[in-house]
Amino acid sequence: MTESDKQKPGFFSRLFGRGAAAPETETKPAEAPEQAIPAPAEDLNPPEHPAEAPLEALTEPVSLGAAELIIAPEPEPPAPPPQPPVPEPPPAPRVSEPPPASAPAPAEKKSWWRRLRDGLSRSSSAISRGITDIVLKRKLDATTLEELEDVLIQADLGVDVSTRIAAAIGKGRFDRQISPEEVHQVLASEVEAILTPVARPLVIDRARKPFVLLMVGVNGSGKTTTIGKLAAKFSADGLKVTLAAGDTFRAAAIEQLKVWAERTRSPIVAREQGADSAGLAFDALKTAQDNGSDVLLIDTAGRLQNKAQLMDELAKVVRVVKKIDESAPHAVLLVLDATVGQNAISQTEIFGKTAGVTGLVMTKLDGTARGGILVALSAKFGLPVHYIGVGEGIDDLEPFSARDFSRAIAGME
Repeated sequence: MTESDKQKPGFFSRLFGRGAAAPETETKPAEAPEQAIPAPAEDLNPPEHPAEAPLEALTEPVSLGAAELIIAPEPEPPAPPPQPPVPEPPPAPRVSEPPPASAPAPAEKKSWWRRLRDGLSRSSSAISRGITDIVLKRKLDATTLEELEDVLIQADLGVDVSTRIAAAIGKGRFDRQISPEEVHQVLASEVEAILTPVARPLVIDRARKPFVLLMVGVNGSGKTTTIGKLAAKFSADGLKVTLAAGDTFRAAAIEQLKVWAERTRSPIVAREQGADSAGLAFDALKTAQDNGSDVLLIDTAGRLQNKAQLMDELAKVVRVVKKIDESAPHAVLLVLDATVGQNAISQTEIFGKTAGVTGLVMTKLDGTARGGILVALSAKFGLPVHYIGVGEGIDDLEPFSARDFSRAIAGME
């Protein structure tokens, strides 16, 4: 071998950029297969005598830096054949669970004005429809005013009151267009003017103990229920109340008043059906005096105002009570059913003569389109209107307000 051949660098030395052979004293590693290391792209021709390349070059330390060592990637294993898709299990059936039990939200309690407005809606709607149908057709003239007057009469406001209101509507507005709202304003104003003098609360004279309240009226007017509601109101005001089941003709009335006595924790004087009502009233007043009651509420049998014999029995109750207390009864309240309309006029006349009615209670205003009868009664008799009722609930009987009633019946908010 020539000297120039000894100095010629081997293949691995040229591959890794090494110019000199390693010392012979180092251990020679096993020869790696040539095909594991591909030749660099720039050196396409192998050396003339590759077998003669010195083996000492393999003992050079090898740097494994990523930028220096290039290893051919292993062939990727063949892809597995595609498998048929596995169907997903059907979803489990949903079990509908009942919603969690919750207490129902308490119904919002209506104000008295809203209950009154709703209760008189049948009366106010009938009046409002008639007014609208009339005044939107033409200008205000004599014929229009007559038609308006007829609408008010049909609502049981009475002829005199209806004529008065029609005249007030025509004043200063004749022969010109007028809106339904303007008619409602005049109607409410005139009705309030009529009702204001009679809208007087019932005053319990504490100096008269017990204060005797005699309740009268025809069958079905709501006397017994009204007594129960008044007992509840008086008890809530701190008054001690005694009840007298004087409607001895109806067993149901006796039992009904006993229920109210239990609710209000009030003593009650009652006898069997058919007992003498005047004698019961006598005993009840004695009992109320003895137990220190502030108020004695006496129920009476419902009777028609055109039955003289029944009215005589009511007069007897009044006489017997006066034997114990000459000033009694201190108040006689006539309970009127608004649904009877003009018949309430004759009831007020007869009961006033027989029992000396001192005030009115109007019930069932929510069940009729004839609520205007209260206006007719007030204009004719001038009796105080103490309470009005618009339902069966204990809170559906309230002291009478002229302004509230007039606005409600005129259909105003």
